[in-house]
Amino acid sequence: MKASRLAAEPVAAPDVPSAPAAPDVWVEVCSLDDITPDTGVAALIAGQQVAIVRVGDGEDVYAVGNYDPFSHAFVIARGIVGDRGGIPKIASPIFKQSFDLRTGQCLDDPDTRIPSYPVRVRDGRVAVLVA
Repeated sequence: MKASRLAAEPVAAPDVPSAPAAPDVWVEVCSLDDITPDTGVAALIAGQQVAIVRVGDGEDVYAVGNYDPFSHAFVIARGIVGDRGGIPKIASPIFKQSFDLRTGQCLDDPDTRIPSYPVRVRDGRVAVLVA
């Protein structure tokens, strides 16, 4: 079977054991200056790999799951940042499927979505809301 054929079959991220339910909490991840404009960094938050993506040189920051359901690898943070028709997006560095940074929706496959997380920047620090 061709590799490109495999890329068309997304799968969910592997199950990771999670801690008991806790109240929502903002988890500080890094300084805004730690993220080069138009790139992403990966962070392990509550047992989940999360891609923190900075769009442009301002404070536009998004958080989505780091798992690429097409390549079956944790690589989204290393993707190509841009926009499609005004929608901020990141393209997987493997097979190049693009994901809406606001929602996690795959822009190339309407049946595929990666998790998205609330994110904020306060006093130059980036935090992600953990539910």
